[in-house]
Amino acid sequence: METKFIKLTNPDQTLVEVFNRWDNDPELIPLTRPNQNRAALERRDTMTLDDLKKRLDHHHTYLIYLDDLLIGEMNYMVDPNHLYKKEEGTAWIGITIGEPEGRGKGIGYHAIHFLEEEIKKDGLNRVELGVFEFNTQARNLYEKLGYKEIGRIGNFTYWADKMWFDIRMEKYLEEN
Repeated sequence: METKFIKLTNPDQTLVEVFNRWDNDPELIPLTRPNQNRAALERRDTMTLDDLKKRLDHHHTYLIYLDDLLIGEMNYMVDPNHLYKKEEGTAWIGITIGEPEGRGKGIGYHAIHFLEEEIKKDGLNRVELGVFEFNTQARNLYEKLGYKEIGRIGNFTYWADKMWFDIRMEKYLEEN
C-alpha cells in the first residue's frame, strides 16, 4: 500500500461531492465540526464548487490517497481568528480520513508529518490544533507526534447527550 499526498489546486465537481459526503457522514460529523446541540449534530451541509475554490484562498489543502483511492484531506491555514494562543506565524491544521479503508492504518501519522514539512517550507514554526475531548484516538496521535495541550474550551461541542471540551494543542517545529 502506497500513501500519497497531493496539493489541491484545481478542484472539480466530483471532489465537491466527495467532500460533501465526508462532511455529512454521521460517523465523522461529531469528530470534525463543533455542534451546540442535537439539532446541529443532525444538520447536513452542502458545499458548492465555488465554496471549495474560495476555501483554497485561505486553506492549503492536500488530498490523501491510499494507492489510487482518495481517502481523506488535510489542510492548514495561517493565523486564523480562532487560535487559542494568538502567536503570529501559526499554522492551524485539520485532517479528515473520510474513507473507512484509510482509518486505523497509521496514515494520519504520516499525513501530519508531511503537513508539518509543508508548513516549515512556508516559513512557519508553530502549529496549533483543536481536538474534542472524547476523540481519544486523535489526541493520542497528536501526543505521539509531540503536540502538547495548551488549553481547554468548555461546552464546545455536543455529542452522546452531553457537552464536551475542545482541547487545544500546539507544537513548535524544529528547523531542518
